Amino acid sequence: MAATPLSILDLATVEADGSIADAFAHSVDVARLAERSGYRRIWYAEHHNMPSIASSATAVLIAHIASQTERIGLGAGGVMLPNHSPLVIAEQFGTLAELHPGRIHLGLGRAPGTDGATFRALRRTLQAADAFPQDVVELQRYLSDDLPRAAVNAYPGRGTRVPLTILGSSLFGASLAAQLGLPYSFASHFAPQHLTAAVQHYRAHYVPSEQHPTPYVSAGVNVVAAETDAEAEALFARTEVDRVRRFLSRGREQELTFEEASQLVDTPAGAEIRGMLQHTAIGGPARVRAELEAFAAFADVDELVTVHPAPTRAEQLASVRLAAPEA
Repeated sequence: MAATPLSILDLATVEADGSIADAFAHSVDVARLAERSGYRRIWYAEHHNMPSIASSATAVLIAHIASQTERIGLGAGGVMLPNHSPLVIAEQFGTLAELHPGRIHLGLGRAPGTDGATFRALRRTLQAADAFPQDVVELQRYLSDDLPRAAVNAYPGRGTRVPLTILGSSLFGASLAAQLGLPYSFASHFAPQHLTAAVQHYRAHYVPSEQHPTPYVSAGVNVVAAETDAEAEALFARTEVDRVRRFLSRGREQELTFEEASQLVDTPAGAEIRGMLQHTAIGGPARVRAELEAFAAFADVDELVTVHPAPTRAEQLASVRLAAPEA
């Protein structure tokens, strides 16, 4: 039986003592390593007003990564469509598709990907999320080749048929993806609660489409891979503390130290943050791949979107390499 295809979600994370330029350089390193190692594609997620995440302008970042690689698939995982007009997104990703044929993918989310003040700064309204299903359909039309020429068209965009995926962490996204006959990706790397129910609902209610006659599901999974199982377990313990440190440092003038965060891992807030890592494959190369296949079977998915949350750049690259399909 063939191994489940692996992809990567990259947030272009900015280190506490690093720069945004450093984050982008690291993203290039990750993409090149992933391309050499057999990963199917890399996704970049839209977030705003978060100093530790530099992937806010997903289309621009994808263009840069595409120019530094040769064949790996690149996509937004995702664009938060309520923040944008469908026409502008069609033009952006249509441009990418024309420049890099066959490599561009577009995941779509309904959440704003930010706080309320930033949402208003984006010039959007709270009602924008309610129009998400209609906006997805409008975007599909702009990317298709059957829109009447008398109507508004996306140039570039028209005829590129950029593959769309609906993102979600609840039954809403699963239901919409099923109704529209689109692939579905569940954010189980940070929201594990409704994974199995959402996937089951999607598969049970899927309506075949021309582009996707059968359902296709991917799911996020954290990966902490090291040379040995023992090293990976020790790395995961540090990763949990680092995750708590990052989350509980938000809004503070000065980030928590590792030692300060270590004192908070067993608090209710720390336990909740660590719970986001429920679905994590941990181990040396053999064990981590076995755990990934076990998770894919449990979740009933066609593709795994791996997230490598190790605390340092070097450890992240090592995890990508050791968990790779061709490692």
